[in-house]
Amino acid sequence: MSKMFQSSGLGRDVAMDLGTAWVRVAVKGKGLVLQEPAVAAVDRQTGQVLQVGHAAHEMLGRTPGQLLAVRPLAKGVISDFTIAQAMIQSFLKQALSGRLVKPRLLIGVPSEISEVEERAVVEAGLQAGARRVYLMESPLAAALGAGIDAARPEGALVVDLGAGVTDAAVLSLEGVVAAACLPVGGDALNEALIQSVRQKHNLLLGLRTAEKIKETIGRVGPAEETQTMEIKGRCLDTGLPRDVTITSEETAEAFAPTADKILAGVQRALEHTPPELATDVAKGGILLTGGGSLLRGLDRLLAEATGIPVTVAEDPALCTVLGLEKTLSQLHRRQEGPMQFARRRQVGAG
Repeated sequence: MSKMFQSSGLGRDVAMDLGTAWVRVAVKGKGLVLQEPAVAAVDRQTGQVLQVGHAAHEMLGRTPGQLLAVRPLAKGVISDFTIAQAMIQSFLKQALSGRLVKPRLLIGVPSEISEVEERAVVEAGLQAGARRVYLMESPLAAALGAGIDAARPEGALVVDLGAGVTDAAVLSLEGVVAAACLPVGGDALNEALIQSVRQKHNLLLGLRTAEKIKETIGRVGPAEETQTMEIKGRCLDTGLPRDVTITSEETAEAFAPTADKILAGVQRALEHTPPELATDVAKGGILLTGGGSLLRGLDRLLAEATGIPVTVAEDPALCTVLGLEKTLSQLHRRQEGPMQFARRRQVGAG
C-alpha cells in the first residue's frame, strides 16, 4: 500500500526527490504526499512494469522466475530509462490523485551529474506526463529543507548522504560553489556488511537483513558500549539457515573503508572552496542531511577529522524533498530543462 499523507486541494507543481532507494514527492500547497521505495517489479518476458514502490519492494529477494524486482536508479542517476519513466509516471498519478493534470515537475539531482544524465532525467519526467521539468542540485535543496538561508553570501557546507551517493557541497548565494559527489552511500555500507559477515561467519545475508543491522546497531568509530544483535542467514557450508550474533564493533570495522571515502569527499569539497567561504564553513559548521546521516558515530568522525563542528539536520531524510517543495513557488525564476551544473561550476572556477 502506498504511504500517502492526507491533504486537500489541487496542486499543479510537483517536487520529486528521485533517490536511489526512495522517491519522495511533494505538491505545492500540500507538502509531502508520497514516500515510496525506488523499486519496480518487472515481467522478465515482456518488460512490463507490474508494480512500483512498496508493493515492488516486498518482492525484493522473493520474486518468482517470471518477475524481476529492479531499482531503475543507481548512484543517484537513471540506470534504466524505461523503468524509471514508468515509475515516475506512477508516482505522479498517485501524488495528483489520478487527476489528468500535466504538472510542472522539479526534480533533485546530484551536484556532479553529467549533461547526458541531466537530459535523461528531464526526458523521463516529460514522458512520464510532466509538461515542464526543472532540475535542482540535491545538496542545495537539502539545505533549504533544513532551514538554511541559501541566498546569503556566507558559505555553508552540506553533506547529503543517500543510498547511492554522498554529495558534499559548499553553498553560497543560492548556488553550489564547490562539490564532491561520491558513488558511495547507504548501499555501499550494506554491501560492506554483507561481505564482512560472509568472511567472518561464513554466512550469507540478504540486503534487507543488512539494512536492519545497520539501522539497529550499525556505527562507525569507537563506542562506549557494545551492542549486539541476533541475525539469521544462510550457511555457506550447509545451505541451511543459521543464527549468529553480530556486534556493533563488527559493523564499525566493516563500515570503516566506506566512511573513509565519505571523509575524503568532504575534504575534497573543502579543498576546492575559496578561502573566504572556507572560513565561513569553519565557523558555521557542517550540516549532515539524508538518511545515511543517521549512522551512529558519523558526525563525530567527521568533526574529529576536519576540526569543524558537525550537526545532523532534523528529519534528515526529508530535507531534500522539503527544500524542493519550498522552491516550487520560485519556478518562474528557474531555467527549464538541463542545467549543465558541472560545466557551469567549471567555467565559474576558471
